[in-house]
This record gives sequence, C-alpha cells and structure tokens, in this order.
Amino acid sequence: MFWRSVVGKLWFTILLLVCFVLFILTVLLLGFFENYHVVEAEKDLLQTASKVSDVVAEYEESDLVLTMTELVKDPSSQVVITDDSEEILTVASDNENLPDISYDWFMNDEELAGVAENQEDVMKVAEINSSDLGFIVVGTPLQGEEGAVFVYQSLDTIEETTDQTTKFIFLGAGIAIILTTIFAFFLSTRITSPLIKMREGALELTKGEFNTKIPILTHDEIGELAMAFNRMGRQLKFHIDALNHEKEQLSGILRSMADGVLTMNRQGDVLVSNPPADQYLQAWAFENKNESDEGDGEGYTLPAPIQHVFNEVIENEEELMTEVSVQGRSWVIIMTPLYDQEDVRGAVAVLRDMTDERRLDKLRKDFIANVSHELRTPISMLQGYSEAIVDDIAESREDKNELAKIIHDESLRIGRLVNELLDLARMEAGHISLYRDSVETDVFIKKIVRKFKGLAEEKQVDLRLSIEDKDDRMNIDPDRMEQVMTNLIDNAIRHTAENGVVDVIVAKSSKEWIFEISDSGYGIPEDDLPFIFERFYKADKSRKRETSQKGTGLGLAIAKNIVEAHNGKIHVHSIMNEGTTFTVKIPIQLDEIEK
Repeated sequence: MFWRSVVGKLWFTILLLVCFVLFILTVLLLGFFENYHVVEAEKDLLQTASKVSDVVAEYEESDLVLTMTELVKDPSSQVVITDDSEEILTVASDNENLPDISYDWFMNDEELAGVAENQEDVMKVAEINSSDLGFIVVGTPLQGEEGAVFVYQSLDTIEETTDQTTKFIFLGAGIAIILTTIFAFFLSTRITSPLIKMREGALELTKGEFNTKIPILTHDEIGELAMAFNRMGRQLKFHIDALNHEKEQLSGILRSMADGVLTMNRQGDVLVSNPPADQYLQAWAFENKNESDEGDGEGYTLPAPIQHVFNEVIENEEELMTEVSVQGRSWVIIMTPLYDQEDVRGAVAVLRDMTDERRLDKLRKDFIANVSHELRTPISMLQGYSEAIVDDIAESREDKNELAKIIHDESLRIGRLVNELLDLARMEAGHISLYRDSVETDVFIKKIVRKFKGLAEEKQVDLRLSIEDKDDRMNIDPDRMEQVMTNLIDNAIRHTAENGVVDVIVAKSSKEWIFEISDSGYGIPEDDLPFIFERFYKADKSRKRETSQKGTGLGLAIAKNIVEAHNGKIHVHSIMNEGTTFTVKIPIQLDEIEK
C-alpha cells in the first residue's frame, strides 16, 4: 500500500535518482583515484630513481651508493642500478613478496632496455611471467655514464591505498543515501500532506459533505490547488442545492399531477415516474404477472402497449397517442420523443386516466335511458288502464276499482321515483341537511329490524341481530340512518334464498360505529362491485328483483350519500353464491348535542 501512495512513489523516485547519480559518481571516482594513485606512484618512483641517479653520479664507492640509496628510496620499493659493464647494484625492498629481477629481464624489455641507450625516462606496469604479481617499474638513465637506475614497486601497495579510498567513497555514498532517504521522505510527506488532506476532503465530498474545507498552509501551487478545491466545493454545494431544489420542485409537480408521467431513455428503461404512472404500471404487472419479470426487484418491465408505442416514437420521431384498458380502467397514452440536440435520447409519456370521463359519459347516457325506461312502464300502464276505464272496458265496479288501484300504485311509483331523484340530486349537490340526535343504539336498531320480521318470515329467511353495547348511545340523524339500514336490510332479505341467513351486527371501536349487514344470498359479480352505488345501476339477474317488486335502482346511491354526509364510509364485499356483506362506518361524535 505504501508503494502505491504518492509518498512512496516520490520517495522511491528521489532515492533512485540519487542512487543512480551516486553510482555513476562512485564509478568515476574509483577509476579516477585508481589512475591517480598509479600516476602518483610512478612519479614518486621516478623521483626516487632521479635521486639515486644523482647519488651514483656523486659517489663512486658502491657501499656508499647502496647506503645513500637505502636512505632515499621508499621501503616498499626495490632499486636496481646497472652500468655498461653489466654490473648490478640492488637495494632490496622490505616487501618479501617483491621478487628480485635480473639484469637480463630489464634488457629483454624493449622500453626498459632503451633507457640507457635513448637517455629517456620510462614508466610502465609490468608482470613477471612466472608470477601473477604486478608491479610498477620506472627507469632513468645515469647522469654522465652509461647505465640506468630502475625502481619498481608492487601494486599491492597501490591497491591498499585504493581500497582505503574506495571505503571512504562507499562510506560517503552510504551516508549520502541515508541523508537522501530522510530528506526525500521529509520532502515527500511535506508535499503530499496537503494532497492527503485534499483526498480526504474529496472523499467527504463524495459523501455529500460539501462544507468540507482544506486548510491553506502554503502560498505555492499546492496552496493555490487547495484554494481551488475549496472554491470547487462551494460551487458544487451551490449547484447541487440548485439541482435538488429543481428536482424537488419537479418531483412535487409530478406528484401533484393527476396525469401519469413516464420518462424513458433510448433503451426503454423508465427513468422518472409519478404515482399515477406507478399505479398504471402496478395494475398492468398484476394483470400480466405471468408475463412480467419482477424477479430483480428493481421495478416493472415496460408494458407491451407502451413498448409498442415507444418503438414507433423512437423510429419515426413523432408524437403518438393510444388508448389501453387495464384492470377495468381506461388510459389514454400520449408519447413524445425527447431530443439531445439533434438525436433522440428517449421519450416522455403522459398517461391520462379517462375512466371517470368514460363512466360519466356512460352514466349520462344510461341516466336518460334508465329514467325513460323507469317512467315509460308506469306511464304506459296509467295510459292503458285509464283508457280501459274511459272506454267502459271494465264493466263491474270491482274491475274498475282494481284498475283504479293499479293506476294509483303506478302513480305512487312515479312519485316515489321523482322524489328519490330529487333527494339524490340535492344530496349530490351538497344540500342535504342532517338533524343529529342522540339515540339509544339498542332501541333504534331493534325498531328497524322489527319492521322486516314479517318479510323475513315470508321469505323463510333467518334475520338475526347482534348488538355489542346495548346501553350506549349514538349521535346520528335517525331518520336518514333508518333509511340507509332499511334499504340494506331489505336488499339483503330479498336477495337471499329460502332458509338463508341475514345478520345485522352493530359494533363500536374507539373511533367509529360499525354497522354490518351480511347475507348468504346469491352474491354480486366482481365486475359489478365498483358500480353498485351508482344511480340506476343493475347487476346481473341474480341481483334483480322480481318484476312485481322491481325498484328504482337509486337506493344504494342515496344510502352512500347519507353515510358520507355523516363523514362515514360504506363499502361492500361479495363472493358469488356465498353471500354479500355491506359495512357502514360512522365516526363517533364527542360533541354534546344541544337538546
């Protein structure tokens, strides 16, 4: 991990560069000092040879020459003096490893042999054939005489000096490497310390901490970088806050829209959706759960109708509209391509739930048809029976009375229909008035149920009543609620077969009264359940009354309006051939009623 960091890389780079420079410098210094020692040794030996030549020229006695030569030469070197008579004087060296060289060896060497002849100084490095020992030889001619002075010395002495120099060089290089390591590490940490703080600040930025600031310790490029980093953090915070504001504003607009909105990229992936669009997607996924892929848990696949329109929009680059039905609801889909400059980058779809509009159109048409149908039959009967009376078709008084009774019943039916229509219109217009009163629960419910005992016995239906708290009181409009309960119990009895059961249950929770009327009758088809509270809506034949007992189809619509006027709710659950349960929930009024 250290070698991957900036500190490690910078430290290693500086150290490698210094080591390379020191290596080159060490090689050059070693070569230089090696040559330098050899040259210096040759100069010393040549100076010694010159002094010996002066001694030989000044003194003629051999013993005196040898004595003076012993004083002049270096102890590690050996001196050989020759003359024209091939007489040799040798002054031995203290180095036992230095061999004695004969006169013939000097004469056999071309360079050394030419010292006396050419009167020139000679310096060279040589080896004896019988030994690997190397040595330095210098020769100088005798002054005023034929002959030469040869001084030679073993290279071991020079190598010892070179070794000492090498040790000092390597010691200096080692100290330089250590100091360079410390300096490089210090410099690296000095440079990278602000960078580390910037990295930590960048990590904080990735976590959304845009208030993070990097301390500015220097005024160089790193300090300017820290200043730029802090400015970048402030700008990021400003722009991200602006983006979040725009996003929240857009999200709020989308959530508040009644129409669904879907935004897709070019691959058909849903990028943005609002609750109405999610409702459509969920309904389609539920209806096509065997075809949809929900295993990844990341959302629903694009529905096939939208996918088809999407492909055409992307291909043709034009707006398209279609209408689909899902779970009994009608959706109009308008899709428009989205452009990234000149290229299509996706599409946006607006989904409008047209169920209510379609239903209202149908209701308007059905209302006119139903009212016409409901009025046509009694009017036709009134017209027919009245003509029978006028034309004296009914001969006896009893026949005329029977026809008059039918005309009277049908007129009552027309009046009841008109009154119910007026009541329903006033309720839906919000003109319903409630006259609340505190009534005893037990007395109120039993009075209603008692009215249907005869009808239940006639239909051979078991009408049962259950009250949870008989001593309690409820705050309602008794006349209106009696109308609701009467309608529900009457429907339950009339749509229950012989030997069936109708249960009337009154319960109380902490917040509301609960009235439950359940029967074991024919049940209501699932397709009809959402519409049974609508005006003039008729379910299938199993829920129709006999012809002689046919109602107006307004009772449940009126009941719903009365319950909602009490701030309550009414809903129904039904299973075909098992029964139906209507549940009415009325909030408990805690305010005292003025008597």
